[in-house]
Amino acid sequence: MKKVALAFSGGLDTTVCVPILEEEYGYDEVVGVTVDVGQPEEEFEEAYETAEALGLEHHVVDAKQEFAQLCLDSVCANADYQGYPLGTALARPVIAKAILELAEEQGCDGIAHGCTGKGNDQLRFEAVWRASDLEVIAPVREMGMTREWEIEYAAEKDLPVQGGNEGVWSIDTNLWSRSIEGGQLEDPGYVPPEDIYEWTDQPSSETELIEITFEDGYPVAVDDEELEPLELISLLNEKAGKHGVGRTDMMEDRMLGLKVRENYEHPAATTLLNAHEALEGLVLTKEERDFKATVDNEWSQKAYEGLIDAPLVGALNAFLEKTQERVTGTVTIKFEGGQARPVGRESEYAAYSESAASFNTETVDGIEQADATGVAKYHGFQARLANQNTKKAKPELAADGGSDE
Repeated sequence: MKKVALAFSGGLDTTVCVPILEEEYGYDEVVGVTVDVGQPEEEFEEAYETAEALGLEHHVVDAKQEFAQLCLDSVCANADYQGYPLGTALARPVIAKAILELAEEQGCDGIAHGCTGKGNDQLRFEAVWRASDLEVIAPVREMGMTREWEIEYAAEKDLPVQGGNEGVWSIDTNLWSRSIEGGQLEDPGYVPPEDIYEWTDQPSSETELIEITFEDGYPVAVDDEELEPLELISLLNEKAGKHGVGRTDMMEDRMLGLKVRENYEHPAATTLLNAHEALEGLVLTKEERDFKATVDNEWSQKAYEGLIDAPLVGALNAFLEKTQERVTGTVTIKFEGGQARPVGRESEYAAYSESAASFNTETVDGIEQADATGVAKYHGFQARLANQNTKKAKPELAADGGSDE
């Protein structure tokens, strides 16, 4: 008897996939798998109810702890994609691994998802699944299904979906971020209404100060209260969200080349990333910060692609782990007007000397201010020399602002 595990949400796409996998792909049994990465309770209720109506064997796997840890790993890498904190991209490999593990435990022959052929998630899921011996199936993509076709098919088969109407917007939620797309939002010129937001209030004039404590690059406490990753993220989502922190409205470039309009909410992520970067600014040297920007960018790109287990990421993690050894201290964040702004930072590892930087001190560790005269004379010497010789050799090519001085 052939058995297939299906990433199951209870929505239109995955509901339609159940009979399709049996009728078109020859599977005798479909096992639905829902992975908990911090979705709202109503999403699990929908999955339970739909699975029961379909007579589908259904499993829910709790992966919140693993996902929360990955989110905090991303903070160490200052991870974002085109300016917004990664959320859905981080969740997909966690979900894919959990489904694969259950599929193998259940002795499945195949593993399936309901992603279309236009988005990123098909790639993120399959990057994990194709490392196994299971048949990977994507019915929506492979059969070229459209939403209209799915609605008609669901009505014909009397499937437990309400006409395929899953709301005005397409929404994906996990504990780190909430994405809103589709409908009128597909028009880049459309100004979204305030009611698309659930995690963030409209920014106001109210302000609030909080202090975040980091150890080895990881946030461990808020206002001196030590918290586990899940608790810390939830608390900051609530605190920052009340001040309208963490809204992004952008045009995003997907992996397949399509440009899409996306709206995101990510209050805790924005707060932690701002705080972490502020602390790094205090403790890391300029050379470390410059090079780490490249490492952070590469880490973020691979994470966006769902390739967090790639060999490159392992090598990048080694660099991150070394730099984070000194990213220990506290950062004071001010919530104000939709912003989470660092307004203070302290660390015993600071690569900073208040007396050295002060305008009220004459020397720096025995170095006199006059000692900088020689440096000032050499600074820019090569550029001046190049401009002088260019002007002599071929005046018309001389750079603007070139000088004989």
